[in-house]
Amino acid sequence: MRIICVAGARPNYMKIKPVMDALEARGAEVLLVHTGQHYDPAMNDVFFHDLGLRPPDRFLGVGSGSHAAQTGRVMTAFEPLVEEIAPDLVVVVGDVNSTLACALVTAKAGPLLAHVEAGLRSRDWSMPEEVNRVATDRVSDYLLAPSDDAADNLRAEGYRDDQIHVVGNVMIDTLFANRERARQSGALAELGVSEGEYGLVTLHRPANVDDPDILAGLLKGLGEVAAHCPLVLPVHPRAAGKLHALGVPGGIRLVPPAGYLDFIALQAGARIVLTDSGGVQEETTALGVPCVTLRDNTERPITVEQGTNVLAGRDPARILATAVRLLDDPPPPRRPGLWDGKAGERIAEVLLEGGTAGTRPRPTDHR
Repeated sequence: MRIICVAGARPNYMKIKPVMDALEARGAEVLLVHTGQHYDPAMNDVFFHDLGLRPPDRFLGVGSGSHAAQTGRVMTAFEPLVEEIAPDLVVVVGDVNSTLACALVTAKAGPLLAHVEAGLRSRDWSMPEEVNRVATDRVSDYLLAPSDDAADNLRAEGYRDDQIHVVGNVMIDTLFANRERARQSGALAELGVSEGEYGLVTLHRPANVDDPDILAGLLKGLGEVAAHCPLVLPVHPRAAGKLHALGVPGGIRLVPPAGYLDFIALQAGARIVLTDSGGVQEETTALGVPCVTLRDNTERPITVEQGTNVLAGRDPARILATAVRLLDDPPPPRRPGLWDGKAGERIAEVLLEGGTAGTRPRPTDHR
């Protein structure tokens, strides 16, 4: 089979790598297409090197822009590529604009389409990612769910059983494959911090960093947490200027963005993690590290039900109370089923044994 695997932003790299490896190990011809939705040469080079991910076969270079402009540019660039390559299958991952754009092109062009991380739902229609998830699932032939709750969401929405496959979490495949290398990265020593003696913070979601009042409230809560446990905050490019404009409370140390291995080392060594990232909710669960999510909802509720994650919202008092509770009484490590490092292998088996566009029921075929 000839298969296109799509990556558009840094979180996609960790998700696509185990899928590509497993497909190529089984003899598939795999082409990696990088849309360039997020592209900073220094950060991308670090991530590709850390993950052992080969350079993309095609780079579309679409760049940043509004949701409509970016999605349109990806579609315009990806459509002739699909026509040229004539793949049997296209694999998209996650929920970024590139995911939806390439899914729409593929659905209209005719190859089979597989969505990795299908079925995740926050129920928050104000999140652009939620729109991308729901729309991508709707046009996909293979819905590759990371957990049973995601599969339940898909069944409740009326998808056929032959479309839904619970395969586990590809992010955890990449985490487990690199955990020992991360521990040897030297990231903690370089920052002068010791394991179990600091908290880690990430902030990047538009709902949290674009409104100065909301960001100021989050910083207030984080500053109060820092009185109990010093915090390290790798500065996401999206938030850098806004953080500096508002001023960061004492006890919170801003550091440059980290590569993949360094960031995993920082998570694994942290006493607590405070984040608005979906992927970090999953990684901390797999690592057994207490996590406070600075959002009112999550598309990964299994990290709350079966992991170490607690939703705190954006109220400073609630953030402080939640963090102090977890610092005083950390939850026991728990990991959902199939988060075992073998999701990529399960995905490859499903895709390579699932038939062709000519033999397989398509998304428009109903029960």
